Amino acid sequence: MRKIFLITLLSFSLTAAFAQDGAVREMQKTAERGGAPADTIKDGWRKGGLFSLNLAQGGSRNWAAGAEKFSFSTNAFLNLFANHKRGRYSWDNSLDLSYALVNTTSLGVRKTDDRIDFLSRYGYALNKKFDLSWIANFRSQFTDGFDYDYLGQKGNRRRISGLFAPAYVTIAPGITWKPTNYFSIFVSPFSARWIIVSNAPYSYKYQGGIIPDSVSPGVEKPLANLYGVDAQRKVKFEFGAFASVNFNKEIIKNVYYKSRLDLYSNYLKTDRPGETFQPKKSRAKNVDVFWTNVVNMKVNKWLNVTYNFDLIYDDDVRQFGPTNTSAATQLRSLLGVGFAAKF
Repeated sequence: MRKIFLITLLSFSLTAAFAQDGAVREMQKTAERGGAPADTIKDGWRKGGLFSLNLAQGGSRNWAAGAEKFSFSTNAFLNLFANHKRGRYSWDNSLDLSYALVNTTSLGVRKTDDRIDFLSRYGYALNKKFDLSWIANFRSQFTDGFDYDYLGQKGNRRRISGLFAPAYVTIAPGITWKPTNYFSIFVSPFSARWIIVSNAPYSYKYQGGIIPDSVSPGVEKPLANLYGVDAQRKVKFEFGAFASVNFNKEIIKNVYYKSRLDLYSNYLKTDRPGETFQPKKSRAKNVDVFWTNVVNMKVNKWLNVTYNFDLIYDDDVRQFGPTNTSAATQLRSLLGVGFAAKF
């Protein structure tokens, strides 16, 4: 995994170093954020956004090869930004909201995307390429998520996430390197992060968390433990290094690519709830990764093709493997065609 992260960072750097051409210079004149020419400037604020709504439907009858009788999916994405610049001072704010559902005959309604992501950066320019910066970030989701085959039993559903279950809050002072208007790297050697599970942190499937003998005898982990949080405290505090790489550019005409890679390493010695027999220790080498990508292809004024790809690795999220006790790289992608509007 570490090799993948290093290769990713190197790719971003090479892109930033060699991708500035005539099209980029034209974009710099029209849009500070490198992908939102429909924004507006008022009282020193540059504001704008993008809304996308995609729909898909399928069906079959007497299909010998096998297919869902009916399927319908929808996903919505909203990006809002408000940036202010005055002299050497700048304040950039971005809010990403996304939600997606799929309804099929065999599985019913399930969500395939759910995200709230707010990022705010306040900076003081040291020169044209370096800023002293302060970043605040909040991430969570709107609605409950479920394990639909809990304990390996098909249709056995257990709640495993929800609004503020978990939520991540990061506060980080540091330095931002901005070689171009569409690419930046923020680095903070000392940052604070809170992992919050305040929405029903126990949230067992079975009463009291006792699994019946007829199912699979044992005791359930509280929901908060699934994210490395003590269910009684509801909040876990971390202190460590934080880095954020941002890229936002029209890579070819009418094709915009927006990407953000966040890396976090916790310096503090901690234990994992539910594994109290293990001594507390630092896991700074286990870097947490949050990488989100959006490719937006404009067909005409109202019709867009959107592709989303997300990657997450968190060593404290141990819900995978044969015994559902291992960490793993989490991947998610969505492709949609539908209505889109910039404002």
